[in-house]
Amino acid sequence: MTIETPRLILRPWRETDAPALFRYAADPDIGPVAGWTPHASLEESRQIIRTVFAAPEIYAVVLKESGEPVGSCGIMFADGLHSADMQPGHAEIGYWIGKPYWGQGLIPEAVRALLARSFNELKLEAVWCGYYDGNVKSRRVIEKCGFRFHHTNPDIVSPLGDTRTEHFYIMTSEDYF
Repeated sequence: MTIETPRLILRPWRETDAPALFRYAADPDIGPVAGWTPHASLEESRQIIRTVFAAPEIYAVVLKESGEPVGSCGIMFADGLHSADMQPGHAEIGYWIGKPYWGQGLIPEAVRALLARSFNELKLEAVWCGYYDGNVKSRRVIEKCGFRFHHTNPDIVSPLGDTRTEHFYIMTSEDYF
């Protein structure tokens, strides 16, 4: 599955993307704020592509202009690993982008494309999005894309093992249409 936006191609990750993935995911300003450790090696990036990024609806965020993957986004379903307390017919959107591309509106563009897929093609009832306290950039994406605040959980154990506050937002199909 490939999704095109004005500036992006969202497509499945390929093992040949590992050098680009490592270049951006090794940055300590990217992963920890979202709850994952920076990639320590090119081989780790390859392994993430083979496992985590091989899940359905996980996409490389590729710049049309250069063909380079610069981030990742995806739709995680209620039956998989996710942060939100979802029901059947719900999903959660997650995303990140390399630091050189922060502030260019690329992730909101990708998230809007995933919302269109979620509601128009996958016929989901609701889509969740969350961020940890302090991740202001992620919060701005959520707000720009029209999610509405749902609740805050003050004692979430992140994948890194620390306790954080996580804020959850939702968009229902009714909100979308």
